Amino acid sequence: MAPIAIVLADDHEMVRTGLRHVLDAHEDLTVVAEAGTVADAVATATAHRPDVLVLDLAMPDRSPGATLDALPDVARRVAPARIVILTMQDDPEFARRALRSGAIGYVLKEAAPTELVEAVRRAAAGKPYLSPGLGAQLAADDAAPAEDENAPPDGLTEREAEILRLIALGHTNAEVGKLLHLSVRTIEARRAHVQQKTGRTGRPELVRYALERGLLDDVAASG
Repeated sequence: MAPIAIVLADDHEMVRTGLRHVLDAHEDLTVVAEAGTVADAVATATAHRPDVLVLDLAMPDRSPGATLDALPDVARRVAPARIVILTMQDDPEFARRALRSGAIGYVLKEAAPTELVEAVRRAAAGKPYLSPGLGAQLAADDAAPAEDENAPPDGLTEREAEILRLIALGHTNAEVGKLLHLSVRTIEARRAHVQQKTGRTGRPELVRYALERGLLDDVAASG
């Protein structure tokens, strides 16, 4: 039986070398090519027709969010190869979007190498894989009861509204992360979601938005 053919797409050559070493150590896996940008990943996967494309989200030609936006088109162009995202982005919402946009696996770079091996094998068999910690967070989010009457404005999630409120109160990303027990990287990603949904960018605009939408009413009342 032929080994699972893999294309590695990451902008750091040393990372690709390490990943190749991990994957090629298994007889049923073989890395057939590498790429350093999303565009190169598509071209390389189209040329080599691998079983699995391992793709980082943060690439020189696209930000993580832009890569996610392009994922449906990437998945269509590299088919029948299946996509496994390997990334530092530990925001569960990124994982949700990736799996809904054409990826079959989502693995964090901080995970053990065995996770990537398992994800690639499952992807080749047409089975999804999600890093366990993210899976638990997504399950908790999905199980949370809806509160339509008190739902945050403009499609913000409860967590995004909480982050916006803390930012409007003057907390830095690092301070918000500490208060909510989330990484700074996750706060930065969710802040980008907030800015996209609200159409506001700098802190003064976010403060004004929070005031207009009543997100700071409890603070004003207690003051």
